Amino acid sequence: MHLGGPLVPCQPVVPQRRLLPFSQRMEQMLGAFQSDLSSISSEIRTLQEQSGAMNIRLRNRQAVRGKLGELVDGLVVPTALVTAILEAPVTEPRFLEQLQELDAKAAAVREQEARGTAACADVRGVLDRLRVKAVTKIREFILQKIYSFRKPMTNYQIPQTALLKYRFFYQFLLGNERATAKEIRDEYVETLSKIYLSYYRSYLGRLMKVQYEEVAEKDDLMGVEDTAKKGFFSKPSLRSRNTIFTLGTRGSVISPTELEAPILVPHTAQRGEQRYPFEALFRSQHYALLDNSCREYLFICEFFVVSGTAAHDLFHAVMGRTLSMTLKHLESYLADCYDAIAVFLCIHIVLRFRNIATKRDVPALDRYWEQVLALLWPRFELILEMNVQSVRSTDPQRLGGLDTRPHYITRRYAEFSSALVSINQTFPNERTMQLLGQLQVEVENFVLRVAAEFSSRKEQLVFLINNYDMMLGVLMERAADDSKEVEGFQQLLNARTQEFIEELLSPPFGGLVAFVKEAEALIERGQAERLRGEEARVTQLIRGFGSSWKSSVESLSQDVMRSFTNFRNGTSIIQGALTQLIQLYHRFHRVLSQPQLRALPARAELINIHHLMVELKKHKPNF
Repeated sequence: MHLGGPLVPCQPVVPQRRLLPFSQRMEQMLGAFQSDLSSISSEIRTLQEQSGAMNIRLRNRQAVRGKLGELVDGLVVPTALVTAILEAPVTEPRFLEQLQELDAKAAAVREQEARGTAACADVRGVLDRLRVKAVTKIREFILQKIYSFRKPMTNYQIPQTALLKYRFFYQFLLGNERATAKEIRDEYVETLSKIYLSYYRSYLGRLMKVQYEEVAEKDDLMGVEDTAKKGFFSKPSLRSRNTIFTLGTRGSVISPTELEAPILVPHTAQRGEQRYPFEALFRSQHYALLDNSCREYLFICEFFVVSGTAAHDLFHAVMGRTLSMTLKHLESYLADCYDAIAVFLCIHIVLRFRNIATKRDVPALDRYWEQVLALLWPRFELILEMNVQSVRSTDPQRLGGLDTRPHYITRRYAEFSSALVSINQTFPNERTMQLLGQLQVEVENFVLRVAAEFSSRKEQLVFLINNYDMMLGVLMERAADDSKEVEGFQQLLNARTQEFIEELLSPPFGGLVAFVKEAEALIERGQAERLRGEEARVTQLIRGFGSSWKSSVESLSQDVMRSFTNFRNGTSIIQGALTQLIQLYHRFHRVLSQPQLRALPARAELINIHHLMVELKKHKPNF
């Protein structure tokens, strides 16, 4: 109802809003935030899945691209390859580079064909034509190199070295044209086999022309007497048979400097009228064989790409005829060889060369060395046994006039034994020592047989001592002091020297020696009272010694120096005799100091032992 006056609009009544508590408001806000985060996380997972899928597709595309690229690269034949194979000389580096490329592409095409790749058919024809061209050029090049070996006076090591620069050529043939590779290998084997055989046959023939004209024969044995005569038509003997038993400077052939010295040049030696013993020729021949064989074996392994049994067989295909010829020549020479030192030196040359071949890692010669030793050892043993038999069968009564000086047969033995012992010390061999032991026994028996020809024991002892001393002196120059030979003869020398000293003192001082031995025996048995009945004998001994000892010592000194050829040995014997005399007189003094003889008036005439020693020193020989 309107009551008059202007109407005033009514204000809407706003309901009073009630505020929520703070905790509830925070809970609502956090819930909204969590909902937003969940949606963002879902979007991130979706993006990650999309990114992973894209990466996989990228990798697959890259892998496909790489494989296709390799396939295309392997199948595509570059212009540079075609130009080099068709036009470039085989000696140019680019030909070798492109040949390796061609080999790789041919291998790649074969691999892809095996997998059934159809695109290979597009390039097979091109590669085959390039391969044929390359094989033709390589074949012609290598065969020309091999044919160049055949030219006279050619140093075949130069073209061999040149071939090694192109060893990939043969590898290419092995992988792409085996028939041509076999043709080249067979041609090489045939050519080099003939070259080596011709070279060594010629070298060996010329080498033997510079050997010493005088060589040992079957009658030049240790026990053969110098007066022995041969038949009317026989060749004259060596000017001095003793030379074949002496080592001299021959042992230098196995020294490190001589062993690998340059080989002998026969025509140079002939111009200079030089001559050599067989072992020097053997060393030169086999050093050349060793050097060339090692080089050939290493070349074969490297160029023909072989090893082990295949390398061994190929080496013997090249060198087999030469090695057989060398063995036949050695067998022929040894059949008429009687120089044991030469054969023994050859054995040690082979032993050293075998070690060198091992160090160079060349096993292909092992069988050859064994074959050579199988020829040398039996011959050496046969010659040694012949010398043993010659000494065993020697009749001293056929040796002509004998004297007490060292015999020429024992000197031969001493030189010969010392030579073999000194050589054997480097490569000890038990069989050699056994044979030398047999020879030593026969020589000792021979010396005793000759000594028995002398009538007096003193002459026998002088002969034995002179011979033992000479043999010992020669042996000690070359053999070790502890060798069996040195020890054996040292014992024999000492025993005979002691016996000779007793024999030497017996005439002038025999009575004194006999009394001292008897008196010492009585004293030892407790029968010293029996010495009382020996006053007259003792008095005579005292006065006899005092009056004659000086002249007796002078006489025995002169006798010793006349009897022994070695002044040092004679001096040693005199010293031994004087020492034994002083000991004897000292023992005589001790006997006279016994109560039973202490009151003997003649004791005053005894020579003072120290005075006797001073006087005897005057008779000691000086060097």
